[in-house]
Amino acid sequence: MSELSLEQAQAIVAAALGHARANAMNPLAVVVLDARGAIKAFAAEDGTSLNRGDIAHGKASGALGLGMGSRALFKRAKDQPFFISAATSTIGGALIPVPGGVLIRSGEGKILGVVGISGDTSDNDEACALAGIAVTGHVGDPGQD
Repeated sequence: MSELSLEQAQAIVAAALGHARANAMNPLAVVVLDARGAIKAFAAEDGTSLNRGDIAHGKASGALGLGMGSRALFKRAKDQPFFISAATSTIGGALIPVPGGVLIRSGEGKILGVVGISGDTSDNDEACALAGIAVTGHVGDPGQD
């Protein structure tokens, strides 16, 4: 399949939240965007703070907009802070350069969408995104350190 279906997006959200609950993580906000950047699915657990959804969206849209998982953006922010600052400004502020924005790739490497999660540590957010993507049979690309 060459695009991300609503059913897959909803499965990603459910599996990501299931992974968080199984590991006693803090309440999460999870967003799945398609390859165009449109919201395909979203959920915020009871107890998430007011802007967790915005942060999850920023992780996702930044990763999608620059074509690399937000872990790679985190490294770029440390190595090239002026670039990340300029990119954030250019895309209207919707770039959160910390782990938790994971690209969804087909087996052939095509970007199908992205998952953004916020609520626990960035590493735990990323682990939940990867767990969610895994249920679809697609490949999660968090970016490299």
